[in-house]
Amino acid sequence: MSAHEDTRKLIVLAVDDELKGLDELTYGLRNNPHVHRVFSASDASDALRLFSHDDPELAARRAGGLPTVDAVFADIDMPGLSGMEMSRVIAAMNPSPVLVFVTGHAEEAVNAFDLGAVDYVLKPFQQDRLDRSVARVREKLSSATGPPTGQAAGEPVKNDDEVIPVELAGTTKLIPRSSVRWVEAQGDYARLFTTEGSHLVRIPLAQLEERWEKAGFVRIHRSFLVALPLITELRMGQGGYQVVIGNEEKVLPVSRRHTRALKDRLVGAGRGG
Repeated sequence: MSAHEDTRKLIVLAVDDELKGLDELTYGLRNNPHVHRVFSASDASDALRLFSHDDPELAARRAGGLPTVDAVFADIDMPGLSGMEMSRVIAAMNPSPVLVFVTGHAEEAVNAFDLGAVDYVLKPFQQDRLDRSVARVREKLSSATGPPTGQAAGEPVKNDDEVIPVELAGTTKLIPRSSVRWVEAQGDYARLFTTEGSHLVRIPLAQLEERWEKAGFVRIHRSFLVALPLITELRMGQGGYQVVIGNEEKVLPVSRRHTRALKDRLVGAGRGG
């Protein structure tokens, strides 16, 4: 451990669909003296729900700009949403936890490290092997000048296309940001309009605006966020400006307060093109 060793104890999440495997992983993590608290989930959907959990300690971490948990120790082969798919969602979070895979499938190691995982623990494991994995997590977190959590040193950011988990009839579907054409606010929720339909997610529009600004999304109205490259026309209509989206000629209103910024973005996009 470096001179800048992080002495803070960790909050971690253990994910495994097999009860025995989850119990062993949770027990091993709790036995580590550097772990303060262990949350557990029996599937990926359960695990992702933790990241919006109203637990006071977790909420305080999010409010302070920390990831909800320091690290996620996850199995890979799970029914429904796999551990690898879940980890792509987690790795795209900002800030994101450190990823560790704990599994019996050695052939998945390459894919795991492509996601920026700091370790890959094969089952069955002993306590000392899990302890070494926790040590690697602590080393990653203590690197004050290192890359964002979940990203290997010297690597470019791999998760350029963020994905949003959507609950559909008891299953979790991953919606890539690149498929979203526009977003409409619906109270504390947002409805994502994609090429295939629409999906309601519990994410405020203001939060999506902040997260997706660098990906080319622009706020045109208090109720609408639009993918800038898909705007084919800005025109004056009844009551003010409107934009036309793509070939389907979907028309959305532009509020006065957002008109100037939208024009500037469109001009800048035209010059860049």
